[in-house]
Amino acid sequence: MGQASANGTGTPEPTPDPNDELLNDVEMSLFDHLEELRQRIFFALLAVLGGVILCFWKVNLIVKLLEKPAQGAQFLQLAPGEYFFVSIKVAGYSGLLVASPFILYQIIQFVLPGLTRKEQGFLGPIVLGSSVLFVAGIAFAYIALIPAALNFFINYGADVVEQLWSIDRYFEFVLLLLFSTGLAFQIPVIQLLLGLVGIVSGRQMLAGWRIVVLGAAILGAVLTPSTDPLTQSLLGGAVVGLYFGGAGLVLLLGR
Repeated sequence: MGQASANGTGTPEPTPDPNDELLNDVEMSLFDHLEELRQRIFFALLAVLGGVILCFWKVNLIVKLLEKPAQGAQFLQLAPGEYFFVSIKVAGYSGLLVASPFILYQIIQFVLPGLTRKEQGFLGPIVLGSSVLFVAGIAFAYIALIPAALNFFINYGADVVEQLWSIDRYFEFVLLLLFSTGLAFQIPVIQLLLGLVGIVSGRQMLAGWRIVVLGAAILGAVLTPSTDPLTQSLLGGAVVGLYFGGAGLVLLLGR
């Protein structure tokens, strides 16, 4: 007589895919999960604090670096202690950027045990691509967007008004543009995730190009703190290029 299957129906049970198995199949209670999450958050906050202290120690160097795109303008401290609070703001943003690799490491260590082998295979490229794109977005803003916007404002009315800028307003402009551009460059990563889970296919992404172009124009107007069309067009064009690049990547993966 043939052997009966374990489920008693006579139908052979499907062989489990090893790629869908958890590498660390260890059950943890809700309290254990919350305790681990608390520790991860604590370590991440310590990293941010250390990054802020380090950047505040070298804040004058960072400020001079961020002032370089504003050639031809002079900065004023319009209130007592304004530069001190600007230094804290700059150190805060810079410290968060310095600590971001360690924060990302803590996030990965928290979610890794709950992922299958297949999901872990996608994790590395996605994290690496997201990090590279964020740095590329900051570099694009520093090299192209900020100089274009500042040159527009400096040249416009240069014969009428003298370029004396509040240092606080200037760094609000620069820091917001840097980080908003870095976040905008995450669009291909979002597309890749949507394609991998089967929510949207590459063909569907390409089919909606008209909406994407309109959305990029709106995004460029919202994310850029300036109102000049050149800066908005540069950011909007970069968003469109990133979107089509992400759609092409999803198509290459056969999604």
